[in-house]
Amino acid sequence: MPSRTITLLLNQQQLTLIDNTVALGAAPDRAALVKRALNERALPAPVRPVVAAPDVSGLDATRELLQELVIEPGTGKALELKQGQFLRIEQIEGGQCLDFNCFNLHDYKEFMHTGRTRTVHGLLPTTGHFLWSAPPRERAMMYIQEDTAQCNDVLFPRCSAYLYESSYGMPVHTNCHDIQAEAQREYGLTPDDVHDSFNLFMSTEVHGGRGHIQRQRSKPGDHVDLLALMDLLAVPNICGADIMRTSNFSLKAVKLQIWRASARDLASVPTLTSYTNQRTPADFKQPQIKVERALRRDPTYQASFTNVPLRISPVEVQLDEAEYASLKQAGLDVYYGEDDGAALRDVLFSWWEMQHL
Repeated sequence: MPSRTITLLLNQQQLTLIDNTVALGAAPDRAALVKRALNERALPAPVRPVVAAPDVSGLDATRELLQELVIEPGTGKALELKQGQFLRIEQIEGGQCLDFNCFNLHDYKEFMHTGRTRTVHGLLPTTGHFLWSAPPRERAMMYIQEDTAQCNDVLFPRCSAYLYESSYGMPVHTNCHDIQAEAQREYGLTPDDVHDSFNLFMSTEVHGGRGHIQRQRSKPGDHVDLLALMDLLAVPNICGADIMRTSNFSLKAVKLQIWRASARDLASVPTLTSYTNQRTPADFKQPQIKVERALRRDPTYQASFTNVPLRISPVEVQLDEAEYASLKQAGLDVYYGEDDGAALRDVLFSWWEMQHL
């Protein structure tokens, strides 16, 4: 059967991924790996083995209540939470949304990042998921130990004074940003240190390309338990939205409890792999927090980007007519036109994602 030579143009990073995959035994060489990807492109994604939950049945389940308080509508509270303690956020009347932020107690520049949490766990984090810090640290800060309502959101930003003035004509109104800023002021943090929140007991949907807030059905006693995986400043606040569906058009008090977790609680947290790229600013060329607010160019600056310049190398792959027909059937011409090499590169890395991510 006649063959065609297709040339893929790959940079050194792409080649590294291919070579690492070959080294793991996925194929004898680069070209063979590309052909395997083409031949398996239409197969369903492999079934991932379910990681067994740790056996915690014989461990002590005793917890110790350390602190209890109620926060009223329009308020929030900054709470020190040590590693191994958990914060229970509990509905008193039901139907109340809360915004939640947290910071590393010893380095406030490490804070919960909804973007990373959303990428790892989706739009509605719940029991068994983690709250992650922002790059470059990207560490698990908290573990959602229990979530009885399963009604949380990491899509919407916090409401703000601007929102109520611009949309409702109310320049003075309770709002999550100002409540959060006031609560964390107790620890010297500024309004600029408020970040996007984990929206607890907030029901959201996405349709028509936009997010939508729905009424929620949390009941008295519903709660979320957030286990601290490091020493934290945890800052829950009662969402200020009483003229939206967020809290069913009313604002209500919420109970907070800090518990010392049991041995069983701690052993139930899945083990996470640590990576060298969970870094701090000390690993970068500019480790210092900038104090001056104005931005001024550093005349001594010289660019130092990772893996730049990217170097392109050709990888030739021989396809027989059946394989070439399979490539054309992939329907990638709409993206790459007649560039068969670009289409085959797409097939290769799309297959890799399906196999390994």
